[in-house]
Amino acid sequence: MNKAQKDTGGRPARVLIVDDHPVVREGLSARVAQEPDLEVCGLAGDVSGALQLAVANRPDVLVVDIALKGGDGLDLVRRLKTRGTRTPVLVWSIHEDSLYAERALRAGALGYINKANSTEKIVEAIRQVLAGKIYLSEGVADRILIRSAGASVESNRWDAVAGLSDRELSVFRLVGRGLSTQEAAAELHLSPHPGKVAPG
Repeated sequence: MNKAQKDTGGRPARVLIVDDHPVVREGLSARVAQEPDLEVCGLAGDVSGALQLAVANRPDVLVVDIALKGGDGLDLVRRLKTRGTRTPVLVWSIHEDSLYAERALRAGALGYINKANSTEKIVEAIRQVLAGKIYLSEGVADRILIRSAGASVESNRWDAVAGLSDRELSVFRLVGRGLSTQEAAAELHLSPHPGKVAPG
């Protein structure tokens, strides 16, 4: 019996995968299914579907993408935390680690991994988060430790973007994908006019 099974009473740990691309969801699902100590208990492509499956299927760990239909992964992590869900979350994304890793931890996730990593690394990250440990790439962990120690971090081309709020960064990401301001607002259920909240 390995560590993941010890943490779940001997049964395989249940993994809920949340990603807006069906091929990516199914690919990770197939990889996780190869591990005797892990099993996929559900697949979701949007925030509302993920919330429903998190309640119905009672996963032991969630793997959540940043880009989702009906919101984003960080919003999903915050909503799970607000509901009192204690299930550990690993955020995985194609987006720059330096922009999103620390935000993922602040939202309540236990780890962040870039999709560019091998599937072996992703499985390793799932197991570490499942065990209640924080998972970050070595470079990201070093940057966070340096910043928390009060040392200055060298200026780089990401500084202006890194200063955006989580919501502003979500809009920035969608506009970068070619959406208009109105389309980005609709995707995030916001009003394109300051001070107003979109209906629904």
